[in-house]
Amino acid sequence: MTTDDRTHSTPPTLAEDLLLMLFQPGSGTIAGENTLFYVLGGAVLADLALGDHLTTVERGRIRSVPDHPPSNRLLRPAWDYLAEKPRGVQTALAAIGPALREPVLQRLVARGDIDQEARRVLGLFTSTALREGRTERRTRLLADVRQALVDGVQPTARVAALAALLSASGTLPQFHREIPWTSPVITRAKELERGDWGADATAQAVTRTVTATVVNSAVVAVTVLAPR
Repeated sequence: MTTDDRTHSTPPTLAEDLLLMLFQPGSGTIAGENTLFYVLGGAVLADLALGDHLTTVERGRIRSVPDHPPSNRLLRPAWDYLAEKPRGVQTALAAIGPALREPVLQRLVARGDIDQEARRVLGLFTSTALREGRTERRTRLLADVRQALVDGVQPTARVAALAALLSASGTLPQFHREIPWTSPVITRAKELERGDWGADATAQAVTRTVTATVVNSAVVAVTVLAPR
């Protein structure tokens, strides 16, 4: 999987938005690295669901909607994989998630959302450090999620899915400065995980169901299946 040559002309994917939010400018690290591939995989599947490229079948399995592939090259491999036959969400997360971190990060770098900086370690080795980019898009995403979780604003379907995935990642407590870690916030985050997005979140019931299935599978993967 490679960075899309048309990155600048295509809207950011949900996986890009999620990784950008998980990036911590103060330390140059990404929160939740140990379980990152589960939630990035969940973001790709949720993006497919929001674009009506994915549906559920019997026993909670998911499959691609025939003859309706996504145009975004980051999403296409997952659609192709699920077009072969229906799969369990956990199986899909494990199959598509591990390859996502680098191409998603490189998209963020190409957009200027995150900068990469080469540094010398002990005067001998070269390492790459991450620092905040110039676009301020992370700040805007945080504001959208804060409105959904703290201020009681009815989110769009995309913001609802992003907030649900952030909650699924288990990293919300690390955002306490911007998103206070309170009982009402925890309650609302769990509602979003279940697909309770509110009447103003423009998404069909099937989209909410598929997205909720994906997000809750990511929760299980992060809390139960992932090594600690």
